[in-house]
Amino acid sequence: MPPVVETDGGGPAEAAASDAGPGLVCDFCGDRVPRVRRVALDADYERLQTPHRVRYACPSCSAAKEAERRTGAP
Repeated sequence: MPPVVETDGGGPAEAAASDAGPGLVCDFCGDRVPRVRRVALDADYERLQTPHRVRYACPSCSAAKEAERRTGAP
């Protein structure tokens, strides 16, 4: 199972949320949600080797990204 970081405050998404009320903003869909998560995979996963912007996802976007990763379909 990949390492998962879940937050209800303190991450980059919190800055966007603090301007518009409670909750955090999903970096994928823009919805305001109580929790966001970031999944980082180990070993040969490209994202760990290539610099990229850290993005946090709401539960539904996280599930969609995981399904996309598993099937290889966008």
